[in-house]
Amino acid sequence: MLSQKVIAVQTPYYLIDKSHLLPNLEKIAWLREASGVKCLLALKCFATWSVFDFMAEFMDGSTSSSLFEVRLGHEKFAGETHAYSVAYADHEIDQVLECSDKIIFNSIGQLTKFASVSHDHIRGLRVNPGVSTSEFDLADPARAFSRLGEHDPAAIDAVADQISGLMFHNNCENDSFERFDEMLTLIEDRFGAVIHKMDWISLGGGIHFTGKDYPLERLAARLKVFAKRFSVQVYLEPGEAAITGAATLEVTVLDTMHNGKNLAIVDSSIEAHMLDLLIYREPAKISPNTGSEEWMICGKSCLAGDIFGEFRFDAALKAGDRLSFQDAAGYTMVKKNWFNGVKMPSIAIRELDGSIRMVRDFNYDDFAAALS
Repeated sequence: MLSQKVIAVQTPYYLIDKSHLLPNLEKIAWLREASGVKCLLALKCFATWSVFDFMAEFMDGSTSSSLFEVRLGHEKFAGETHAYSVAYADHEIDQVLECSDKIIFNSIGQLTKFASVSHDHIRGLRVNPGVSTSEFDLADPARAFSRLGEHDPAAIDAVADQISGLMFHNNCENDSFERFDEMLTLIEDRFGAVIHKMDWISLGGGIHFTGKDYPLERLAARLKVFAKRFSVQVYLEPGEAAITGAATLEVTVLDTMHNGKNLAIVDSSIEAHMLDLLIYREPAKISPNTGSEEWMICGKSCLAGDIFGEFRFDAALKAGDRLSFQDAAGYTMVKKNWFNGVKMPSIAIRELDGSIRMVRDFNYDDFAAALS
């Protein structure tokens, strides 16, 4: 919607609102207490470390997908630091081990390759259970020919003496407890024998348990039963669940046009600043998205399809109007890029007392430094 309050931060910028972040964190803290699970922030979704101190009060640590993420978690997020990667390079492994409490290998091949150097480390293995909740083949870890984890229970059991935990990551924006319960039962039935040999199990992320009307009590009870049955410490790796609704992307209308539809060009780019939406062909969100005026909001890059979506407003848009794209925390700041040299959005934080502070700005030097 049209922003009601103009602040002294030049658009575009991401605005992280701690008052919107807090309800998610409080649900995470409740689930930890009620079920006994530990919750680690998935840095692949959100890695804006200026709010890590705040988030760490409600969580147990962080989990990663690369050397740089595990180092960031180790340096910036209190608690446990779990390391995972689809594949580690020889030159990375020493620093990954140095920065992590647990290391999870994606394959038996990687576990074997780094068996010697990691022998005194807590080790785990990713398991692909063959089922998922993803509606997009692009993001489906159980897609045909998937490289994400081992799938053969017998092969996993053969190396069970080399590991103490398993990681299953097969949920994707799953807001159905019934579907989660069904898939966990499949995991128990297929991999139960080897799970019994483990000390800890990660059930990954993608469980939208902080969403409205999610049956949190049923989830807590199910996780508690699972942990007791197999005598394991259970971990969850919330990403979106931790930060849903916690940030906006603040932009300004630069120009308007009409070419069969009303077009408004803003000082941002979905290609560069909300890339995940473009990849999955999903529109951005504007609230309340009502009114008699229909407008297509377009980015300023030269990509013809750089379009945030079509929205409704109470009045015709004009140059200088401020807009807020909602739910702009997950997979935005971690994916932003310098396409077309469009200025990256700054990052600002609204504190619980309502004050706003700038924590990061980007300029030409950052653009040039990313190149050669």
